[in-house]
Amino acid sequence: MGRVDKYVLWSVLILCAVGVVAVYSAISFFAETRAGGDTELYLVRHSIRVVLALTVMGMVSLIDYRKLASLSYYFLLGSLLLLIVVQLTGATYGGATRWLRVGSFGFQPSDLVKVALLLYVGVLLAKKQAYIKSFTRAFLPLMFWILTAVILIGMEDLSTAALVFAVTVVMCFVGRVSLLHLTGLSIVCAGLAFVLLLASPTRAARVEAFVGADIFPHTKQEEVESLQHERYQSNQARIAFAMGGLTGVGPGKSTQRDFLPHPYNDFIFAIIAEEYGVIGALSLLGLFVVILFRGLLRIARTAPDPLGLFLAVGVTTMVVAHGFIHAGVASGLLPVTGLAMPFVSYGGTSMLVMGLMMGILLNISIYAQSKTT
Repeated sequence: MGRVDKYVLWSVLILCAVGVVAVYSAISFFAETRAGGDTELYLVRHSIRVVLALTVMGMVSLIDYRKLASLSYYFLLGSLLLLIVVQLTGATYGGATRWLRVGSFGFQPSDLVKVALLLYVGVLLAKKQAYIKSFTRAFLPLMFWILTAVILIGMEDLSTAALVFAVTVVMCFVGRVSLLHLTGLSIVCAGLAFVLLLASPTRAARVEAFVGADIFPHTKQEEVESLQHERYQSNQARIAFAMGGLTGVGPGKSTQRDFLPHPYNDFIFAIIAEEYGVIGALSLLGLFVVILFRGLLRIARTAPDPLGLFLAVGVTTMVVAHGFIHAGVASGLLPVTGLAMPFVSYGGTSMLVMGLMMGILLNISIYAQSKTT
């Protein structure tokens, strides 16, 4: 066997290092209100989560991805059941019911569904290649699992559901699924998204705040403009970019961290742009570009089998899309989503799941290298 892709590995390690420094700076105001100014408490928590994520990545990189894929059906089924439990007994934070709590530990099952669905869609695509254009034998099973996951996630987290759907469509496109079938599925999901927007004033407010127009009859202007809602957050993030300029105000000197809601998580990229400028922000995005090119053009292209190809495409697209969507939100190019920046944002379940995904990609890279040597 070969070695793990060192470019992907180093990119992840640098992202983690940047995240520790950025979170330490961004979380000071949060620590002041929650822990009496003890910033180190949250730094230690974040550092522990980073170490756990890297440990998971290292352990999974040593496990044959085909063995993990063989358990994907049960993993996906269990994750979907947890999403149903969330709807019944989940914990609510910030107006959204997305968490399950076990004692003092809380996690989002939607993060587990991300990786479980990618694994199982990869298995189905590889298994059905001989008749992949068939509507009944190939497309319907794929559609069933994709729609089930997207609907259950979208009931409380439309942005994550949209991302999961988009990534699985990319996998299906690479897997030669009929474009006609994929188009039909996209239309169905677009209709579902519209219904979910109509059913939720909060989601509709995000769209209105982004486009700057009153579109939906069930939203209130004060919600769109308020401290906890969308336009305020976007405006404060833009101010952070303006303050940073080309080279930034310097490490630890952010002022917008005192005004942005969740600057250590949802808007960590804005804090990085303020402290390190456009140069620092673009350098950070460059690490995701490295992962994108190595994941798609090196690991996926030289994967030893179709399963490895589909999983490499899915994992790479999911991780990189998280990074760029987060950056797009922080710079005002996209509506507020709440997606964390992989390995940089302060987080728990999402950090571990990203580590798991990158472990799968690194494991595939081992076999991809052995194929070409």
